[in-house]
Amino acid sequence: MDNWKEIELEEYVEVNPRISLAKHTLATKVAMECVEPFSKKIARYEIDEYKGGVKFRNGDTIMARITPSLENGKTAKVDILKDDEIGFGSTEFIVLRAKDGKTDPDFVYYLAVSPELREVAIQSMTGSSGRQRVQTDVVKQFPFLFPPLPEQKAIAEVLSSLDDKIDLLHRQNKTLEAMAETLFRQWFVEPARRREIEGGEADESWEEVKLGQFVFTNSNSIGKSYNQSNIQYLDTGSLNEGNWSPLQHFNLSDAPSRAKRLTKHNNILYSTVRPNQLHYGLVRNPADNLVVSTGFCVIHCDTISTYFVYYLLIENGMVQYLHSIAEGSTSAYPSLKPSDLEAVEFLLPPEIELTKYHKIVDSYWDKIDYNYNQIQTLTNLRNTLLPKLMSGEVRVKMI
Repeated sequence: MDNWKEIELEEYVEVNPRISLAKHTLATKVAMECVEPFSKKIARYEIDEYKGGVKFRNGDTIMARITPSLENGKTAKVDILKDDEIGFGSTEFIVLRAKDGKTDPDFVYYLAVSPELREVAIQSMTGSSGRQRVQTDVVKQFPFLFPPLPEQKAIAEVLSSLDDKIDLLHRQNKTLEAMAETLFRQWFVEPARRREIEGGEADESWEEVKLGQFVFTNSNSIGKSYNQSNIQYLDTGSLNEGNWSPLQHFNLSDAPSRAKRLTKHNNILYSTVRPNQLHYGLVRNPADNLVVSTGFCVIHCDTISTYFVYYLLIENGMVQYLHSIAEGSTSAYPSLKPSDLEAVEFLLPPEIELTKYHKIVDSYWDKIDYNYNQIQTLTNLRNTLLPKLMSGEVRVKMI
């Protein structure tokens, strides 16, 4: 590999560069939960008072240094700030910055998520079980292969084109879900509120019912007849506002004790612990070996539209109501019982409106499923190319 050099990381990349940000300044904050596993884009951020933490600028890469966030792939490239703006985040991030004339910012990001750097970082971790952290000096002084700057940019351009397409598809899916949620509010929430304001006489075809009349909860769990020896597992922390993190893989005999619930297509998953943390989502075409945590209530819609029930349960007012029920518990982890969800009361719209809504939203979710399959294909391609490009096994033709 002509002109590729094996160089200690700190010679080509600034690690935790010094930046000044006055205490108590209002600034953009990125918490650890705002970084999605193996996603280049920062999912969320907030404006908060700076009291401490790592500081960064646009173009920097932030990489988790604590277990299990590092192993889970929590690494992102900062692009949410204004010119010359300084942001800050958790002290559990390492900040990596490209050096002018030596490294490309996108290449630094892909180096951070490459197996080479990740393995060095993970192997350097020390500390008590469950709280291990990367030894930054070990990573700074480890030699990595660096191609010339023009080839770095070419490598980063190939990988960025895939990530840009993945990001576009994710944004399309968020738009489709927002459309379904908006339609739900316009057709069902606002008319129900008008009915309440007008004393219940606005439209008597809307019947007051309970959710338990139309659904079954937790109807299928692992039993003696279960024939899968290897499972894909979803815990409550890996499902946030409908977004699934990568599934964990276990031999059934080694799986967590909470890995019990089985699901079917269009089941609703709703975390019973602290509902306001928004751990919910829809199951779409699950694999035969998908198992979810008993921390979820699995809701099967028997004689009612799944989409209607899903958007009913995730509507902000309903979430707050369910959380208020959970807060009545004396437990340190206030939680709902399946019977609490079954007891939810709502106004049932006429069947013709429910059928029309279901048909429209089903078309949205078909498109979401198609996009998700495209995302998986592009993600697999990126993950295959990444180590080969970063090691020089596959070269980019230079024009």
